[in-house]
Amino acid sequence: MSKICELTGKKSMIGNRVSHANNKKKRRFNINLCKKRFFLTQEKKWITLRICVSTVKLINKIGIEKVLKRFKYKY
Repeated sequence: MSKICELTGKKSMIGNRVSHANNKKKRRFNINLCKKRFFLTQEKKWITLRICVSTVKLINKIGIEKVLKRFKYKY
């Protein structure tokens, strides 16, 4: 599975690991993904999403239905 948030589309970034001697080597900055289940009250069913933790914070703040509408997720 790829490391992409299913709602926001966030991906890992690529950058450089820089040593003390200023040698540069490629590295990846991965996002913090977790698998989470949410209950949709209008549909009366559970959905499982692989989303980043910053999106979980957004869901806790405004609710799952509003987040799904904002990112136009088809469940």
